[in-house]
Amino acid sequence: MIKTNFDFLKTVDKDLFEIITDAEKLYRGEFFEQCMGQTRRFGEHICRKVLGSKRTTEVTFDEMLATLKDKGTGAIVEKEFIDDLYFLKKQGNFSVHSGAVKKDGMTALECLQRSFETALSYVVYNKKGNPDLLKLRYDAELLVTGKPSKKTLSEKYIEEREKAEASSTNSKTKKTKTVTKPKKTKTQVSSMKSVPRKSKISKFWIVVGVSFIISLFMMIFILL
Repeated sequence: MIKTNFDFLKTVDKDLFEIITDAEKLYRGEFFEQCMGQTRRFGEHICRKVLGSKRTTEVTFDEMLATLKDKGTGAIVEKEFIDDLYFLKKQGNFSVHSGAVKKDGMTALECLQRSFETALSYVVYNKKGNPDLLKLRYDAELLVTGKPSKKTLSEKYIEEREKAEASSTNSKTKKTKTVTKPKKTKTQVSSMKSVPRKSKISKFWIVVGVSFIISLFMMIFILL
């Protein structure tokens, strides 16, 4: 037989156990709306059992919830118990009276989780069960596979967080920054060849030279 999240309820109240395990079967079959309707039924029966002798003329789930709330002590645990029952009633009514079929697996799962919490409170506080049962947590893996998860919720959270961080680090290292390399420019070489200057004698110096030569010849002629 497949193990369920509600095995602790089997020896306490077999009828409630069968109602809620049917809800889990509906969930596994992806009949989410029917699952929510079944959890509403589960909540109504628990409410009736908790009221017990305090119940008088109450017939509907609404009436029983109102009486349960009026006769409550105001304790936080009691308030959470009643809030969970109101949630089951509300979502169950939506699923039954809705004209459109919605594949709302998340809401159906929450209905099962809240049913789990109400069942724990019922067993511990109403039936004087073992308080250690309150340490139990709803196992979604057990719901789907019929096998209990080997890791706690906190261990799964840490594992998923580490995976996310590792993935983020890997993606950062893969991204390479594009650096625009400057284009290599050809070195401009300007070679300057030295050109020898052309020696140019001005007319002035030519005239001076000629006059000097003439004067020199005349002095030699006179002396002779």
